Amino acid sequence: MSLERVIHYFEQFDMADRICVLSDSSATVALAAAVIGCAPKEIAKTMSFLVEGKPLLIVTAGDAKIDNRKYKACFQVKAKMIPSDQVEKLIGHDVGGVCPFGINDGIDVYLDVSLRRFTEVYPAAGSANSMIKMTLPELERYAQAKEWVDVCKDWEEA
Repeated sequence: MSLERVIHYFEQFDMADRICVLSDSSATVALAAAVIGCAPKEIAKTMSFLVEGKPLLIVTAGDAKIDNRKYKACFQVKAKMIPSDQVEKLIGHDVGGVCPFGINDGIDVYLDVSLRRFTEVYPAAGSANSMIKMTLPELERYAQAKEWVDVCKDWEEA
């Protein structure tokens, strides 16, 4: 269902044919990197949070971790991930396939600066075995990103 939603989303931009359905799971950064054949840091992982009851997404590099201090400085609340049993209902995609494309209305999407090291990245495409390769300007455009944020730690500079 979610993969079809993302395919439908990208059809309006004539990009649906760029979505790759993989033979193996890409539900985690490590699995995705192994099946795609890239470095884990090149995976654009999408994380779902609740801020005052409203869902939001943050897309980070695969090697980045949320820094609670930076997150709180940015969003004025402690980082609270959406419980896994609520992700599909609130975002429109289930855990393992969460991406910033074809999501439910009214969800703000942020891109973390940890992604800026790369020319191209690999976000999921709505299922635990799909992805789409895209440039950072494409990611920014098609994710309809609200803004770039600096909320991560433990990633290596380019």
